[in-house]
Amino acid sequence: MAKFTTRVELHKATGQDYEALHTEMENRGFTRTIKYENDVNVYQLPSAEYNLDSAVEINDVRDMAQAAAAATGKNCSIIVTKADGPRYVYNLPVLRQRVL
Repeated sequence: MAKFTTRVELHKATGQDYEALHTEMENRGFTRTIKYENDVNVYQLPSAEYNLDSAVEINDVRDMAQAAAAATGKNCSIIVTKADGPRYVYNLPVLRQRVL
């Protein structure tokens, strides 16, 4: 299963628009958190960044994000990155400790 990081910027958006985006992205399987296999913590991603672990192709991830953004009624910019190896982060807030 591939790991994708997706950033969506809504143009001329309010906080309410981003709340709608978060809901739309979640409905499509994206999360706003990241987990590491051997770590007990769940980390919060930066604003408007999403994680997706899926067997789909990268262009499908882009299309899913584009559909979520379109549902907000806002124009957007999107970048999707597929991680072929480990992902490293620095100083992300710990959202919660997960149970292993």
